[in-house]
Amino acid sequence: MKITSSAFENNGMIPSEFTCDGSDLSPPLVISEIPQGAKSLAIIMDDPDAPMGTFTHWLVWNISPQKTHFTKGEKISFPQGKTSFGSKSYGGPCPPGGTHRYFFKLYALDDILNLKDGSSKTELEKAMAGHVISETELMGRYSRK
Repeated sequence: MKITSSAFENNGMIPSEFTCDGSDLSPPLVISEIPQGAKSLAIIMDDPDAPMGTFTHWLVWNISPQKTHFTKGEKISFPQGKTSFGSKSYGGPCPPGGTHRYFFKLYALDDILNLKDGSSKTELEKAMAGHVISETELMGRYSRK
């Protein structure tokens, strides 16, 4: 399974358009090689370099395994969780200093999650436990000028 973006390479710099310094749009993402038996997909985007511990930027689950891409700034019709910003939507990189790493983690699950919209990352991870059949990630970096 793979997750890529036409906006930045793995381990590359995320363009400011997708951050708090730009339009704060979610980047275009391409999902491929989804395993047979996947009933849903989930995305967790987080920043492990945040000074107060890992900062959650985006949570999406119950994505159809037939979904092969997200366009730039796409309106999400799947359930989304509450981020560290306190919202239920994509929140782009906005590091207080230095260069931070942002991981877009993609999970293929053998089930559709019974999880309410607005759930936390902890609740999502608990619901996914025992149901992950494959996972991969795309990492981008960003530093503010």
